[in-house]
Amino acid sequence: MKKSHLILVFTFLSIVSYSQDTIRLKHTNYTSVFSKSKRYPVLVEWWLTKSMISCPTPLKRKDNFKPDPQLPTETDILKDYVGSGTDRGHMMPAAENLCQTSEIQDECFYFSNMSAQYHSLNAGDWKSVEVWERDMANKYDSIHVWCGSIGEIKKIGKVSVPKECWKLVYIKKTNEWFGFLFDNNTSKPTGIHSHEVSKEIIEEETGFKF
Repeated sequence: MKKSHLILVFTFLSIVSYSQDTIRLKHTNYTSVFSKSKRYPVLVEWWLTKSMISCPTPLKRKDNFKPDPQLPTETDILKDYVGSGTDRGHMMPAAENLCQTSEIQDECFYFSNMSAQYHSLNAGDWKSVEVWERDMANKYDSIHVWCGSIGEIKKIGKVSVPKECWKLVYIKKTNEWFGFLFDNNTSKPTGIHSHEVSKEIIEEETGFKF
């Protein structure tokens, strides 16, 4: 078999394997593309509007982490996080799900919306970019957000700890794109702009087209 044919066969098999490993899970406010082998979402997508974050009496946050009922076995991973040294890092933030119903808030605590992030990232620059995106939604009303995880540092039980976490934001009113790529490690925060990258870099790193 010619080398070019081998490359085509390998590419086809890789695509088939990837499509069998990931599953798309649609919820009220977000859609997750979840890897059944890594036990984290490779992509989470949502629209964020001013009304979703500017209600006068937001719900009180309830840390009700639980399996996704659409994929109950692969997302039954609460015990894997216990004593792991990593946080259950939201992809779509809890703070963006507190102006509707308690059921919608519960959805954002499904493990299909979580990645294993070190606390220095989850409570540091990752949190800062979440605050920034809410500022953008308050200012421009409607923004489109994608984020996810890449690679594997190690396993905690059945869950892969990703090597990198990324986020891409499109501001509809200004037709601007903002990309961010973060190493998932214990380094101190350096500010979100030190992690800013182009949309093309995010596409290259993830294999997704936006």
